[in-house]
Amino acid sequence: MSLIKSISGIRGTIGGRAGDGLTPLDIVKFTSAYATFINRTSTVPSRVIVVGRDARLSGRMVLDTVVGTLMGMGFDVVNIGLATTPTTELAVVGEGACGGIIITASHNPRQWNALKLLNHRGEFLTDEEGQQVLSLAEQEDFDYAGVDHLGREMKNYTWLRRHIDQVLALDLVDVEAIRKADFTVAVDAVNSVGGVAIPMLLQALGVKRVERLYCDPTGNFGHTPEPIPENLSAISTMMKRGGIDVGFVVDPDVDRLAIVMENGEFFVEEYTLVAVADYVLSHTPGATVSNLSSSRALRDVTLRHGCTYTAAAVGEVNVTTEMRRTGAVIGGEGNGGVIYPACHYGRDALVGVALFLSLLARSGKTVSQLKATYPQYSIAKGKLELAPGMDVDAILRAVEDHYRGEQVTTVDGVKIDFADSWVHLRKSNTEPIIRIYSEAPTMEQAQRLAAEVRQVVLSLV
Repeated sequence: MSLIKSISGIRGTIGGRAGDGLTPLDIVKFTSAYATFINRTSTVPSRVIVVGRDARLSGRMVLDTVVGTLMGMGFDVVNIGLATTPTTELAVVGEGACGGIIITASHNPRQWNALKLLNHRGEFLTDEEGQQVLSLAEQEDFDYAGVDHLGREMKNYTWLRRHIDQVLALDLVDVEAIRKADFTVAVDAVNSVGGVAIPMLLQALGVKRVERLYCDPTGNFGHTPEPIPENLSAISTMMKRGGIDVGFVVDPDVDRLAIVMENGEFFVEEYTLVAVADYVLSHTPGATVSNLSSSRALRDVTLRHGCTYTAAAVGEVNVTTEMRRTGAVIGGEGNGGVIYPACHYGRDALVGVALFLSLLARSGKTVSQLKATYPQYSIAKGKLELAPGMDVDAILRAVEDHYRGEQVTTVDGVKIDFADSWVHLRKSNTEPIIRIYSEAPTMEQAQRLAAEVRQVVLSLV
């Protein structure tokens, strides 16, 4: 059993003893801590908290526990039922709520679930705020409401439709062009809420032919849920048969979007944001932001449009903070997470689908032809296991010193930029490892660069 406490909330495997997994007692404790934090810090008059969930097998149990606990803390709850993460984020703002909880373990396997915590803007808590919640949970410093002050539950299952309406209303979503293109689209939604959301969106966009794969929201995932190539053989095989223009794959909570080309090959998750940003910048020039571990292709495309690119520390809240600071018109993360402020400040696969289809329809190209217009890079991802007790921060400082003649960034770990490649080293917060990400024009070069830096680290150890 596993229980992982982080600034964005708590995630763990279902079952086991309290404190060892995500048990009902742990759910109550962390929900109470979050409610206490909101009670003490919120500057909005609302006493409403929005709760939504993905289709995981444990989702109903966790949701009922969360709702009951929030009511016991004196908050009214708007239960939006089965909902994507971005739908829940939008609902927090739309309901005028003081916060929200998303019940999803994102791309983790079926035995996992999690509580993701939002502020009144429908955005994830900052590092400092998350630490306050964890401290409150550790101290069990909460007061429950008396019988005359218990909260109420209100069910509102309209938010997915309202989310889609907001996407359709975006200026750069060209419904008419998509309808005229007469696309055939394949969807793999891993048997979670995306199986409802993405086909509904496609229908609203005028797509008449949708090939569905794992679109029954049962929570029995059809494959390992992370939308990366090694998990997506079924949709790749489907598309290699021909007759499908593009394939979309989402994770269980629908904040990540992967694209499959008409030939069954993968567009690559990193390029979801690159393509959408290219489209947005061609109509609304402005700044862009991604995290330090995302592809350099976004920077290249941004510069091609005469605009400014900035890299943020890894983590959605860090990216959105930097986007606000720079006034970015588009941003996100290389895991297929598109953040489009014209809609809201959160990764949103529905926005990604609508903008990508608008780009594809207007371009007159196939998806593979479109991919060929972007700078070509490959990213290798690995890790270096260290002995427990090693001073990882000291090791990273030594790496920084070793490469002091190169362009080095230390906002989040150590990133070394070379002329046509980079490598990024980050320590894990949960285990004694250093994560090593590297990017170069080819995968062979990226792996070679990672191996070289790995040897440098070992020599310093």
